[in-house]
Amino acid sequence: QVQLVQSGGGPVEAGGSLRLSCVGSRYFYCMGWFRQGPGNTEEKIASITRNGRPVTADSVQGRFIVSKDNTESRWFLQMNNLKPEDSAMYYCGASDQASCASLTHFSYRGQGTEVTVTA
Repeated sequence: QVQLVQSGGGPVEAGGSLRLSCVGSRYFYCMGWFRQGPGNTEEKIASITRNGRPVTADSVQGRFIVSKDNTESRWFLQMNNLKPEDSAMYYCGASDQASCASLTHFSYRGQGTEVTVTA
């Protein structure tokens, strides 16, 4: 059974930083992050493929950085200059496809971790 286990997150003041980690039970071809904010709308915010090409949503461009290690089973989201509107439940996702351009590509999902940014 494939499992993704997240760590990190929590409360932080605006302008601060947090780092999220996700560890998978095996390697994947594409890994990433998405969040679910008020209203339960899901937003894909970052992904990275095995060849290391990162993609970041416009809403977090320049502030969030997605990375992975060489095992292809551990990936991270460095979140800098956090804003109150970044408050959400954050999930890691993974895909066996070469791309995870959309949320639907995330066949596997982590348990979620809450990020709360206070002004």
